[in-house]
Amino acid sequence: MKSYTQKLILSSFFLLFSFTGHLNAQVISSGEIDRLVTNTMKTFDVPGIALAIVKDGKVIHSKGYGVRSLTSGEKTDEHILFAIASNSKAFTAAALAILIEEGKLKWDDKVNYYIPEFKLYNPYVSDEFTIRDLLTHRSGLGLGAGDLMIWPGGAEFTTDEIIHNLRYLKPVSGFRTKFDYDNLLYIVAGEVIKRASGISWEEFIETRIMRPLGMTGSAASYTRIKDKSNVIDPHAPVNGGLKVIDRDISEPANAAGGIYSNIVDMCKWVNTQLNEGVIQNTGKQLFSKSQHSEMWSAQTILPVNTQPPYNSHFGAYGLGWLLTDVKGYKQVSHTGGLAGIVTQVTLIPEMKLGIIVLTNQQSGYAFTAITNTIKDRFLGIKGIDRIKQNEENFHSAQKEAMEVTQGIWKTIEEAQKNSSYNGENNVFTGTYNDHWFGDVVIKQEGNKLLFESQKSRRLKGEMLPYKGNTFIVKWDDRSLDADAFAMFVLDNEGNASSFKMKAISPLTDFSFDFHDLDLNRKK
Repeated sequence: MKSYTQKLILSSFFLLFSFTGHLNAQVISSGEIDRLVTNTMKTFDVPGIALAIVKDGKVIHSKGYGVRSLTSGEKTDEHILFAIASNSKAFTAAALAILIEEGKLKWDDKVNYYIPEFKLYNPYVSDEFTIRDLLTHRSGLGLGAGDLMIWPGGAEFTTDEIIHNLRYLKPVSGFRTKFDYDNLLYIVAGEVIKRASGISWEEFIETRIMRPLGMTGSAASYTRIKDKSNVIDPHAPVNGGLKVIDRDISEPANAAGGIYSNIVDMCKWVNTQLNEGVIQNTGKQLFSKSQHSEMWSAQTILPVNTQPPYNSHFGAYGLGWLLTDVKGYKQVSHTGGLAGIVTQVTLIPEMKLGIIVLTNQQSGYAFTAITNTIKDRFLGIKGIDRIKQNEENFHSAQKEAMEVTQGIWKTIEEAQKNSSYNGENNVFTGTYNDHWFGDVVIKQEGNKLLFESQKSRRLKGEMLPYKGNTFIVKWDDRSLDADAFAMFVLDNEGNASSFKMKAISPLTDFSFDFHDLDLNRKK
């Protein structure tokens, strides 16, 4: 995903820059950046990072650090491809802006004009839902609602199924009243682009955005990368050690988070954004200044941290971008996350400053430490050790989560010692269905109870007795880090009729939206 009255006169801070990335020591030198990234990688156990800084239309730092994979040990460089994850959302917004300028649609057109089968839980909301609403996280659906159809990667839902299943997701707030981040509606936006343009979202992004910008190394999805040897591996902590994990691939979700790029290409994208849609070197307009302004205008209000040192006054979501102010300057940014990969793009338009951080580990504390340290230097903020600050935040969050999970596992150990559970005669086995998630099979093997999703095959694992009719699902894939409660309801014959789920750890990624499931035994 997260007052100062005097602006910095940046020109006094700089010498002439070359594209090799040497910075004036009055701001932050290349050596300081190298030490910052190296120390961050060590602190947060990140194998590889690629970092770029653009200023006044020039790339003043562009470099890869560490290794692209613990398996191969090959070095990271500025050309290595990372999944940019939800930073793809800004590309989807830009694609719509281009189509709007061509007269093929409008921001406030109704979605069901282009996708007649589009329906949400509430008929009124379905009829009133606009293209703008698809991008602004104010649908009334809960945080990450329905993401289990695309997360973890490998789920077998098609785009058509995802769009159909939106009607089963119950809202948790009023339409256009509250921000709750979503991914599925960006998938719908991608389908709008396909139907309005006549070509797929992937082809549109590559031919209408990447090609004009000269983003020659990038691809709209992992499956479209020509040279897959030039891609990082995702990493995550597993059983106390950092390991390469399975890559998240969900083709239907490309419009929400599928793009792969490198910092060389991302600098071209960032410079076009900072130049209000004008493509550097060619002078051609990718999208107009008016559409650029629309994408960077507040659409959905967000809470804001008013505390020093940034003393922000507002927070909002635009169209594919997060908006706020830092020390009197407007900031436009976004983060992205897939399993084992997190990224951040930060722009301060009045400074013509852009910071791009791509990582191959899932610690957002790492990119936050790097971005904020660099940003602080350009804003003239001194005396804050961002690595230490984020390390403290990391350990605090880990401690809280461990207190929760360790207590639960201790209870499970006691339950297993005293359990009367009999795998040969249990009341829980059977097939259960949720309208949008499909079938889940609870079966026994020996005296073990097992959970198996039929549409998301990575979601399988043993079910351990906890308390009463509640079990803990311990996923076989330990990289998921998302063990969950399964809470059964029994009928008057003592047989399980349904169950609900909830993630155990407060650190579980919100896209594991187990709490949105309503699983009922099939007859």
